[in-house]
Amino acid sequence: MAHITYLEAVVLGAVQGVSELFPVSSLGHAILLPAVIGGSWARDLNVTAPHSPYLAFIVALHVATALALIVFYRRDWVALVRGFVGSVRRRRIDTAEARLVWLLILATVPVAVVGLAFDHLLRAALGSPIPTAAFLVVNGFLLIAVHFVTRSGSGRHGVEDTPDHGDGRESVVVDPHIARLTPLRAVAVGAAQIAALFPGISRSGSTIIAGRLAGLPNRSAARFAFLLATPAILAAGVLEIPTLLTRADRPVLGPVAAGSVVAFVAALAAVSFLDRYFARRSVWPFGVYCIVAGVGALLLLTA
Repeated sequence: MAHITYLEAVVLGAVQGVSELFPVSSLGHAILLPAVIGGSWARDLNVTAPHSPYLAFIVALHVATALALIVFYRRDWVALVRGFVGSVRRRRIDTAEARLVWLLILATVPVAVVGLAFDHLLRAALGSPIPTAAFLVVNGFLLIAVHFVTRSGSGRHGVEDTPDHGDGRESVVVDPHIARLTPLRAVAVGAAQIAALFPGISRSGSTIIAGRLAGLPNRSAARFAFLLATPAILAAGVLEIPTLLTRADRPVLGPVAAGSVVAFVAALAAVSFLDRYFARRSVWPFGVYCIVAGVGALLLLTA
């Protein structure tokens, strides 16, 4: 039976923590990196192999990433939970927090429905290295395209007029750009996460692209994407992680724990960097990376 070593777990944890939030497809990297390295890595870390714990391992790393997002946006999530409870209790949406949390709930519905129906089918059909590398190239072109399509409105990405939490970091809840999202546009941005069911297409990338097309500046689009990703990732964890608790997969719990800790730390560093990066910069460099990495993987794997 395939297993996961501590070295594999730590390396994949670091890659996951960064690539889930950078718009470069964490699942794409989780499929391509072992295939490019080859040997026991390709055998152990194969999402399509029957009875392999690798998929549940990847989901555990995703959950660690989601926990990092919750820690980074902890004050916002506390406000959102309070807004949700208050809106249910009063039976009306009368605060910025309540409005945003209901936008997030509505925007999560499409990917939840489609993911439950097609996730395993798409992973089985497309979860091999060649189509994944091809989709990574597509992801790159989409990121570059959205930069040129929306750059006329991206001169000033800042949210300097947004109140902060007292620690120098602005509150997402009252981000004026996100506050102007209509329910229809929020659902459209959330539905963009469906594209990430195709290995090689980035969840954060697809939602940032949709957010930019919906009129959000880069920083606000990234923030909304990170808020949207949190419940979707946690829901996937609820479904997949219990498989790691079976007797057959208990030997990998140590590597899973080690990889998850690394993913958490890497994701916390990544979101902190990206929140500052998108205040002044765009997604196109990530698009160039995806094209180079995708084409390079295709050349290596088809040589």
